[in-house]
Amino acid sequence: MVNIQFKKGVLELCVLSMLSGKDYYGYELVNEISKNILISEGTIYPLLKRLKDEGYVTTYLEESQEGPPRKYYKLTELGESTKDELVSEWLAFIEGVNKMIFKEDGEHEQN
Repeated sequence: MVNIQFKKGVLELCVLSMLSGKDYYGYELVNEISKNILISEGTIYPLLKRLKDEGYVTTYLEESQEGPPRKYYKLTELGESTKDELVSEWLAFIEGVNKMIFKEDGEHEQN
């Protein structure tokens, strides 16, 4: 089972990375992320609020043909630079973990 704090940090990286490509509304983010990581709506909305409070994203409303206007999230310059830093940290982290998990010859250590 994945540590909840670890998952929250990874989720922040995923959301910022997705928003780097285009603007999303909350439910759309949940659906896209859920294709790869098991999450709930209740996980995303507090994260989006925190990202907005910290200045990483801004929001705007756009009319929807399926109902009320949707709140879209847009990455700010600060959000973009933070995403770049998190990606660098992530890559260094997984490289370090992989070095411990896999031998230099590429074989997985057996118990």
